[in-house]
Amino acid sequence: MKQRNGVIILGNYIKEMRELIGTQPLMVAGSTVVVFNVMREILLQQRSDNNKWGFPGGAMEYGESLEETAIRELYEETGLKAKDLRFIDILSGEKEYHKYPNGDEIFGVTAVYTTSNISGILSINDNESLNTKFFPLDDLPSNLVEKARYIIKKHLL
Repeated sequence: MKQRNGVIILGNYIKEMRELIGTQPLMVAGSTVVVFNVMREILLQQRSDNNKWGFPGGAMEYGESLEETAIRELYEETGLKAKDLRFIDILSGEKEYHKYPNGDEIFGVTAVYTTSNISGILSINDNESLNTKFFPLDDLPSNLVEKARYIIKKHLL
C-alpha cells in the first residue's frame, strides 16, 4: 500500500467498485482541467472510447483532494504538470450521468479547474487518448463531449 501525507492510499477505487457491482451506476467524484497555453488556446484530449474531444480529467482516488486529482489526471493523460490551479465550477446532477461504451454507468461530481502554469512535454501517456492538442476558442472540433461544450460556453466565451 502507498501512503500520501500519512494517509494509506488503497488501489484503484473505480476498478474495485466495478468488481463488486458490475456496470450499475456509481457516484464518482473527480476533476477536470482547462489548460491554456501562451496563445490562450485550450488543451483538448480526443478520447479513445468515443472519439470525442474533451478536457483531461478523471476520478478521484483514495486520499486525494480534488485539486490533487486534477493534477494527477492531467499528468497521466497528457504528460503536463500543472501548478496554480484555479477552481471555477462544480458539475453535478442529471447532466453528469454518463454511460461508457463498455456499459459502466456513473453520476459524476466534477470539480473544474483552470491553469496556464504548466510544464512538461505534451504527450499521450495512456490508452484513454487518441490525440491531445491545443485549440483556439474560435476553432474548436465539432465532436466535443457535452461537458466540455458546457464548460466552454459557461466559463470561457
